[in-house]
Amino acid sequence: MKYSFVVSGAAETGLCAPDAHLKAEEVGREIVNQNGILFTGATTGIPYWAAKGAKEAGGISIGISPAASLASHVKTYHLPTDQFDYIMFTGFEYSGRNLLLTRMADAVVVICGRMGTLNEFTIAFEDKKPTGILLGTGGMADEIKHIVEKAHRGEGKIVYDADPKKLIAKLIDLISKERKELPLHTGESDE
Repeated sequence: MKYSFVVSGAAETGLCAPDAHLKAEEVGREIVNQNGILFTGATTGIPYWAAKGAKEAGGISIGISPAASLASHVKTYHLPTDQFDYIMFTGFEYSGRNLLLTRMADAVVVICGRMGTLNEFTIAFEDKKPTGILLGTGGMADEIKHIVEKAHRGEGKIVYDADPKKLIAKLIDLISKERKELPLHTGESDE
């Protein structure tokens, strides 16, 4: 089974590190290169660059939109469509979309980010979802370690790295350990 990853990050990258968009693209490529499928919030900025990297690597990119339809996605939210193999229209606006998006994947990757990214991170943390923080990208990604320490809720299932390839590999290790703990189920009947 392929690994599924959400890339969460700032839709507006002006507050991110100057190379954050390049690292997001590299994360998208690494997800594909390491047998993964990419999910994003079907938005601009960091998620868009990750989707671009995934598509360049020949992978699958799925967007989860806050809009209820393609027309609303484009006309109301002003969101892109060109880097996605499929877009699911939730109609749940941003906060509802964030919950669905975060729960869809095996792991979440945080790159830069603002308030929405922090929301997706806290959902992943509360759900005990493996989460990778790409350090050196600015925004929330460079603040999360401090936030986790101040929250006094434990370390969570968080890995940190500044190298996209190493970060995805660390997350795959966490996912693989979780999968090994599950009983194997097949479609065959025991009868």
